[in-house]
Amino acid sequence: MKTLYVSDLDGTLLRSNETLSEYTSQTINQLVEEGMLFSYATARSYNTAHKVTKGFHAKIPLIVYNGAFVKDNVTGEILLSYDFSDDIFQVLDDLLAHHIYPIVYYTVQQEEKFSYIKDKSTEAMKAFLNTRKGDSRDCPINHEKEFYQKHIFYITCIDEEEKLLPFYEKYQDQYRCIFQKDIYTNEQWLEIMPKEASKSNAIMQLKNYLHCDKVVVFGDGLNDIDMFEKADESYAVRNAHPQLKQLATGVIDSNDEDAVAKWLLLHYTNNK
Repeated sequence: MKTLYVSDLDGTLLRSNETLSEYTSQTINQLVEEGMLFSYATARSYNTAHKVTKGFHAKIPLIVYNGAFVKDNVTGEILLSYDFSDDIFQVLDDLLAHHIYPIVYYTVQQEEKFSYIKDKSTEAMKAFLNTRKGDSRDCPINHEKEFYQKHIFYITCIDEEEKLLPFYEKYQDQYRCIFQKDIYTNEQWLEIMPKEASKSNAIMQLKNYLHCDKVVVFGDGLNDIDMFEKADESYAVRNAHPQLKQLATGVIDSNDEDAVAKWLLLHYTNNK
């Protein structure tokens, strides 16, 4: 039986300091060399995921932006993408009318960019953007009308919970919306994607592409729910959200204890 293994990054494969431990990196690389099909599915972009997983040598495509993109593991080329239709501009109208100023992700000739109105960013947004200094995708704008000239695939809002909740409730049926607190800062995020964009859809595309019979996933957050529901087996780290643990096949050690790598070493080796 050919199995595809997919892990979330933050809070799951990565330690709480946003790094990949030497043990995890070496263990997974060893198993990949032995033939294990392993990828990750993350809310991060390819750029930032690549940075925090330095040392991990992927051999199959990677899932980023919560499933909005599947990218080639070597070149970063977009292999699969989900984009908004023009009706997303009505959502932007709605957000801006209520003084919610998002980070808007879009592509220009296959190049990823993100824009925001610098002088209208919340303190939480500024803190996040500071972690992306020097990023080639960073394109601040001066006026909100510039948002409407873009080929948009992802929207992120970082603001007060009471401001964002009504928009999550309003748009969650029309789009794929993720409403959760950031695990590092505890700030409230609302992420809006095309309805078809999800970790689970991207994983199923990858499963078919690689002709796999089975999918095993690992995660910690609410944005992992859809892939837990679709996978044949799903394992939550001990630090995972209680709701995710309820859906899991099993609960393993925490992200700070190399839980995913240890599980893979034990079970992949035994099932070869």
